[in-house]
Amino acid sequence: MEITIAQLKRCDLVTVVGRVDGNTAPDLERALRSITDDGRFHIVLDLGGTEFLSSAGLRALISTWKTARRLNRGDIVLANLSPKVDAVLDLAGLKSQFRIFPTTAEAVGSF
Repeated sequence: MEITIAQLKRCDLVTVVGRVDGNTAPDLERALRSITDDGRFHIVLDLGGTEFLSSAGLRALISTWKTARRLNRGDIVLANLSPKVDAVLDLAGLKSQFRIFPTTAEAVGSF
């Protein structure tokens, strides 16, 4: 799994490429936590290159979402979902929890 973080003017853009499973989910969680620990709570997660998302990956997303939303400080939005990730979120019943955008540009523009 490859994680790229770009700090933009209004938000942080996190691009995840590869598989997010039990072995790699802690890396994703650490990367997302490093952003929130720095006091930045507007996060766009580009999952277009993510080929697999396990329950451990979902846990990382939910944990960061809760941290960002606490006290209305921010939000984490998802963009450019691959079909497999979209199916996993739908199956887990989480599509209504996250704001999801078809493109990264639209997601960044939402902040």
